[in-house]
Parts: sequence; C-alpha cells; structure tokens
Amino acid sequence: MNIIVCLKQVPDTNEVRINQETGTLIRDGVPSIINPDDKNALEAALAIKDEKGAKVTVLSMGPPQAKDALKEALAMGADEAILVSDRAFGGSDTWATATILAAAIEKVGNYDIILCGRQAIDGDTAQVGPEIAEFLGVPQITYAKEIKVGEDKLIVTRYTETGDYIIESKLPVLLTAIKELNVPRYPSVRGIFKAYGTDVDEIKVWGSNDLEVDPTQIGLKGSPTNVYKSFVPTKSKTAEIIEGISGKEKATILISKLIDLKLI
Repeated sequence: MNIIVCLKQVPDTNEVRINQETGTLIRDGVPSIINPDDKNALEAALAIKDEKGAKVTVLSMGPPQAKDALKEALAMGADEAILVSDRAFGGSDTWATATILAAAIEKVGNYDIILCGRQAIDGDTAQVGPEIAEFLGVPQITYAKEIKVGEDKLIVTRYTETGDYIIESKLPVLLTAIKELNVPRYPSVRGIFKAYGTDVDEIKVWGSNDLEVDPTQIGLKGSPTNVYKSFVPTKSKTAEIIEGISGKEKATILISKLIDLKLI
C-alpha cells in the first residue's frame, strides 16, 4: 500500500504579526510548524503503516525552508519526502496550489490513499484537499474522525455538526483529517538520526519543469482569487467600577446596565 500525505509548513499562530502598512503576514523571525491537522493526517498514515504495512511519502509545496517540516515528518516515520518549490508557484491560491500538488501526486504515482489536513491554520479555507481530489478524479471523504482499512477499501467515520456518518470507499481515495482522529506521535530517536543525523539531504525537490502543469494555472497570475488584506483584530479593554452602599444596591445597578446593553 502506498500513502501520500500532503503537509504544509505554517507560521506558529501564537507568533503571527501583521505588517500594518501592507496588510501581509510578517514571516521573518516567526517560528514555523507543521500545520496541526496535517500532523493528524501524517499520524493516520503512520498508524496504517504500523498495522498493515505501507510506504508513506510526504509532500509539501513551499519555499526551501519547508524542508524543516519534511525532516520532522521523516523523523516521525515517513519513508520519503518531496518538496515542490519554485518561484513560479509564488502567490498561488487554493486552486493553483491544488493544481500543483495534484500534478506532483500524479508524478509520484501508484498511490492508494492521499491524506491531507482538514485546513491550514494560516488560511482556514479547507479547500486544497477536496480540490486535489477533483483534479485527480478520485473520491474524497472529508473530516475523517476514524479510519479502518479493509480489503481494497476504507471505512471512514466522517464528523459533521449534526452527527457522524460511516462512509465506505474503494481505493484510491483522498481523506482530510481532523484533530479528533488521533494524537500525533513524537519523532523516535532512530527517526531523528535518520532525518537530521547525516549530511545527506534525502528530500527531493521538484520545480515547475518537473511537473506537468499549465503555467497559466499556477502562481499569482494563475490564481482566480487573491487575499485583499490580512489584519489582526484590535483588542481593547474597558472597565467600570460600580459604586453603591450595599451589595444589593450594586447588584441592582449592574442588572440595570446589563439590561440597557441587551445582554439579559
């Protein structure tokens, strides 16, 4: 069985800063992490590998520093890592990103399961995984809460706000993972040595010339959508001291104010 996991390196949301003049994210000096939902997707792949036996390939699109996320994935137990990186990919929206990743997955070939995180914490669109499935023409099951591997099929519990659904699908299939699916493992000592302990870079890098993509469908110019502005909500705090002779009088004043504000 061959499993491909799509990972994204994202800025740690606890450290996000916005350039107030341009409205764009300030990435310099901001720590980066593997997108949390993508880590759940990776853990699901590694659990299937442990149980059934499988080759796990991790795939990421991003700048050269995204190799750090792929090395962490190798340390956790992935077998192969591929970085899709090219200046021509810069500014890609979800459509263009999915176009590029789908082309990379087709180049890898011979896949049974594709696992993605539900959404990335820096964009929160939840679009890339489903779009990849559409471009590849494979079935998709989103919001996977539990995965059972059968003979040439998967049985997936899909979470929804109105209740869980049990869905069965033939292979190949694309799944998007949510945090309720599992708890990601820590890298092993052997895995850390494999990923970081040698000078040999085992991560493949593919550019636009390595993939069969239409140049008019990638990058900023090939993206049908764009982010107009990013901003951090302004936080403000106000406090009012309620005066009164007794606790009862203070409570009466407080209730009156809450009624005026239509909070009760």
